[in-house]
Amino acid sequence: MNKTLSRILWIVAGVLLIAAGVYCFVSPDAALGGLSLMLGLAMLFSGVVDIVIFASSRRYMLGSGWFLLEGIFTVLLAVFLLCNQAFTMLSLPFIFGMWLLFGGISRFVSSFDLQRLGVKGWGWFTALGVLLTFAGILSFYDPSGALALSWVAGLVLILQGVASIAWGCFSGRFWRNTIL
Repeated sequence: MNKTLSRILWIVAGVLLIAAGVYCFVSPDAALGGLSLMLGLAMLFSGVVDIVIFASSRRYMLGSGWFLLEGIFTVLLAVFLLCNQAFTMLSLPFIFGMWLLFGGISRFVSSFDLQRLGVKGWGWFTALGVLLTFAGILSFYDPSGALALSWVAGLVLILQGVASIAWGCFSGRFWRNTIL
């Protein structure tokens, strides 16, 4: 897989996650009904993209192991969401929390690899990592109603989408100087 296709996949995953997040804000009642399915599918696609990018470029990209770990974790959570939709509504804040904490921490750690390489814009990844981690901690608190749950889901999806698009836009800066 070449750099361009990897970047496109990250950006497409980000756009889908943001669209799902906006949908949660625009139509919270309808979003709650299909939230576990919508979130499960969005997370599954995002996790598969991370795993595919790792498999195709692990030798050429610095810090690619984080993509594998996040991809596996995201796919496992997605499968859980898709297979246990009745239980999902009870556990959604905790599932979000785990996903966000892991995604935030991995982006935070990866940002320092980018700094070490002298990549401009590494601070954006640090900020996104901190925001995602903070949102993950907040999601462990039980939201006070269905509207709040839908908004938390929307915020989570939008933050993960922005992070995915940022990886797609900045990914050219952290590929090793090797011809693919």
